[in-house]
Amino acid sequence: MKIIIDRFEGDHAVAELENGDKVTILKVVLPPLADEGDVIRIEIDEEATERRRRRIEGLMDQLWED
Repeated sequence: MKIIIDRFEGDHAVAELENGDKVTILKVVLPPLADEGDVIRIEIDEEATERRRRRIEGLMDQLWED
């Protein structure tokens, strides 16, 4: 998914989605150098997600071990 930063308002950015809808996003979740007019790509990091899932499963297994 791609978004386009339209403008900044205080601690938020107003961004346009690919379907034309406008959303507000906290500036802290954007790349530090993001500016008005920039196209930002949002994607799922499948490898990091899987590592995190395995880590959490391991912690849960440790928690519930007898």
